Amino acid sequence: MTITTTRPEDAARAASLTHGLDARDLTPLRAHATSVYHLPHEAAVARVSPLTKQEAVTRGVTLTHWLAAQGYPATEPLPLQPTPHGPYLVTFWHHYPQHSRPQPTPEHLGHLLRLLHDLPPPPAALPVYQPLAQLSATVARSSYLTPDIRTWLTRTITELLTAYRKLHFPLGTGLIHGDAYPGNTLWDGTSVRLGDWDEAATGPRELDLANTHQGVRFGRTPTAIEAFTRAYGHDPRGWPGLPVLIAMRDLHTLGSFIRRADTGDPHATRQLKHRLSTLCTGSTTARWDTF
Repeated sequence: MTITTTRPEDAARAASLTHGLDARDLTPLRAHATSVYHLPHEAAVARVSPLTKQEAVTRGVTLTHWLAAQGYPATEPLPLQPTPHGPYLVTFWHHYPQHSRPQPTPEHLGHLLRLLHDLPPPPAALPVYQPLAQLSATVARSSYLTPDIRTWLTRTITELLTAYRKLHFPLGTGLIHGDAYPGNTLWDGTSVRLGDWDEAATGPRELDLANTHQGVRFGRTPTAIEAFTRAYGHDPRGWPGLPVLIAMRDLHTLGSFIRRADTGDPHATRQLKHRLSTLCTGSTTARWDTF
């Protein structure tokens, strides 16, 4: 029996053909939890997500249509239905050329989050944020993790969830992006848009702030964090819950690397080992690579 494996690129090309889009010169832009490809002849990008995320991806497309109607600068999808192909789901979005510019700053993100958190509730119901739920499932089924590391991660997740449930959130709950960090911002001319809405939910607004503070792992400076804080208009650094949310974010970022290590990805495996070793030794400032 012949076994065929569908690659994300194959899914992007097949879905493009389904919608009559020109996939010549398809170019990879990003490969991590979601693979992103540029369709240069359509001024569009194809986002290829695991089919297991179909509900979240479809909900994100619906949400961004609503955000656009509110005048919010979210990345905008093309008017095409999400398209399954093999183990993937493909969505199509407008392409925003970056022209080798430096990434938008945390200050830009702070401004975008302030606007987002001030919006009224969206008409479509969003899930309640479930901290570390996806990571727990990933840890349980991983073929890469050793029993000792699996036990350590499970225990640490339990401890953090216990601490999380005891927190009081001064900013209250509402629409949150769920994965808000500068890497999910894009230039659109001289303005900036916020993308990657798969993890949007209803939850404590501080969750969207903690991601930027956790960015010291990736070289984010005190000056950049200060600019982010001023742009948002609230400083959580004196709040005792911030270290809990940062530690949760540290663990959350392991999920994609564990899944990639399960497939034998050598870069993901090296980075996962590094992240786990620094976490197990209690280092809160050790530098990590991005992807």
